[in-house]
Amino acid sequence: MKSPFSVSLSKIIKEFSLETLYLPDDPENIYISSNEINRPGLQLSGYYDFFDSDRIQIIGKSEMSFLQEFPPQEAGVKIRNFFEKKPPAVIISRNLDVVEEMYESAKAYKVPLLRTSDSTSSFMSALIAFLNVELAPRIIRHGVLVEVYGEGLLILGESGIGKSETAIELVKRGHRLIADDAVEIRRVSSKSLVGTSPENIRHFIELRGIGIINVRRIFGMGAVKLTEKIDLVINLEPWEVNKVYDRMGLESEFTNILGLDVPSVTIPVKPGRNLAIIIEVAAMNNRQKKMGYNAAQELLEKLGMNESFNPPIKPNSKNWDFFE
Repeated sequence: MKSPFSVSLSKIIKEFSLETLYLPDDPENIYISSNEINRPGLQLSGYYDFFDSDRIQIIGKSEMSFLQEFPPQEAGVKIRNFFEKKPPAVIISRNLDVVEEMYESAKAYKVPLLRTSDSTSSFMSALIAFLNVELAPRIIRHGVLVEVYGEGLLILGESGIGKSETAIELVKRGHRLIADDAVEIRRVSSKSLVGTSPENIRHFIELRGIGIINVRRIFGMGAVKLTEKIDLVINLEPWEVNKVYDRMGLESEFTNILGLDVPSVTIPVKPGRNLAIIIEVAAMNNRQKKMGYNAAQELLEKLGMNESFNPPIKPNSKNWDFFE
């Protein structure tokens, strides 16, 4: 699938330690925009219907063995016809020897030619996972992302509500900061959202009255993390006396982010409430729910009220689409 985002070929080369056999340009200037890859067995046999020229092409032992079945001249024609489609890159796996016609065709049609020592299947799976993250649909939202007891918590709320102060308290209690102020959220699969911090503000946090601090420098490497899956959205809001808040936790509330429904809770804020401890409990309670245990339902069962109660699903008003 073609993405509106792209990743430079140089980043792929560095990530997988690829050997460069031929590059028509600086790899920093060559961009990949499809998170799908292809093994061109059908194409080398002459079938080009539905061929996507935006995909990286992987040639493994099977493709090489297939070409060896033909006389050199006929195999050369198949190779030239393939490179004529100008894929963004061709990668040879298993450190296989590259026939001269591949070098010549790559140079003639200006197609990057690379090689890896990895097996074809393992390299393909690793490359697909890498491209899914780099080319994932994404949004940037104002908030804080922390990891608490292994749960990724996205803390949202209006400016000045206390998100950063709560994050610092959580860090002091042994948890880890991923992002403050701006959280970049990517949909890396049909079921997963991953959050990270923009690189230029990574590990920095703003505390009103103190200023900017570097969490990694003050609290150490164990206090920060680069990325984390988003398991729960926590909405902080000023306490309203006349508003009725959920006191049982039976209603399931969700926030839709990039088409995925993420469990969420709303926590009212007022002087005297220890938000760090409340958020720790929310993280542990969310993990218990994922494992099939709900304390409120158990209480209703003990009171004999569970059969008459059908907890509603209450969607959150936020619906975040992909940010262009």
